[in-house]
Amino acid sequence: MTFPRRMRALVKIFIVTLALALPLAMTVISSADARGGGGRSMGSRGARTYSAPPTTTTAPNAAAPVQRSITQPGAAAGAASAGAAAKGGMFSRPGLLGGLAAGFLGAGLFGMLFGGGLFSGLGGLSSILGLVLQLGLIYLVVRFAMNWWRRRNAPAYANAMPDAGAQQAQTAQMNARSGFGFGFGANTPPLQITPADYDTFERRLGEIQAAWSNEDVEKLHTLATPEMVSYFSEDLAENKGRGVVNKVSDVKLLQGDLAEAWREGPTDYATLGLRFRLVDKTLDRATGRLVEGGETPEEVTEVWTFARRPGADWELSAIQQA
Repeated sequence: MTFPRRMRALVKIFIVTLALALPLAMTVISSADARGGGGRSMGSRGARTYSAPPTTTTAPNAAAPVQRSITQPGAAAGAASAGAAAKGGMFSRPGLLGGLAAGFLGAGLFGMLFGGGLFSGLGGLSSILGLVLQLGLIYLVVRFAMNWWRRRNAPAYANAMPDAGAQQAQTAQMNARSGFGFGFGANTPPLQITPADYDTFERRLGEIQAAWSNEDVEKLHTLATPEMVSYFSEDLAENKGRGVVNKVSDVKLLQGDLAEAWREGPTDYATLGLRFRLVDKTLDRATGRLVEGGETPEEVTEVWTFARRPGADWELSAIQQA
């Protein structure tokens, strides 16, 4: 027994629509995340850009991988990727599931689009059981793709992370040499974060959101790295193109703590978990009519990284969602 032709056509349309909507679903940004940074993960953390910062009391969940950065994964990450692939063998999840799923999904979609039927190249499955199996495979592929995108974002990021035993050994070795627990590199003196630094971090939070609300790019250049300012500028230009303006007010830091601090060459880095409250609303640029958000304060938890170069003060260099 087979499905009626109309039913099969509807199922095919649904699957094609789902496949086409997947990229949009992975990149959509909530209207409640219109604040500076847009609720995304972007920027650079030096050599640790593609390494997850330690969790903290303020941000107990793993920070989202950086999605936009001028920093490219280094050769060491590529070597780790090759080693992880060799270690996984035939039944490694990324290799087997990713390769087969991509092959089956591609065969199915092309079969539908060119009139050959779903997975027609694999034997022309048209029975109810065959269709159910195909739908199940599509579901698994979509689920795998969403999880991969959210947690790993890029193969280099996923495979560059050392296994837990190696990471603990490395941390213990560094702490034994230095007596300081921030995880700085070997032969590098510990970076001490002072109360004055914490005051600067808290002040930067309000200053950056205020400059964003005022669309003051010149002010942002004094508060963030050129890379972050370029992202802010792109978002501001997009708002202008839509005819809206985003206003963030009543920003208040509720809790913050240090995840890690280190030094790379002449540049200092500090990554912190921040939980703060703010009022986030988007208005029509011409009429002032409320488009998104509202007057009700909301709480946000993010991981911010600051960089400090010789002779300069701390600048925002990365934002990650927690």
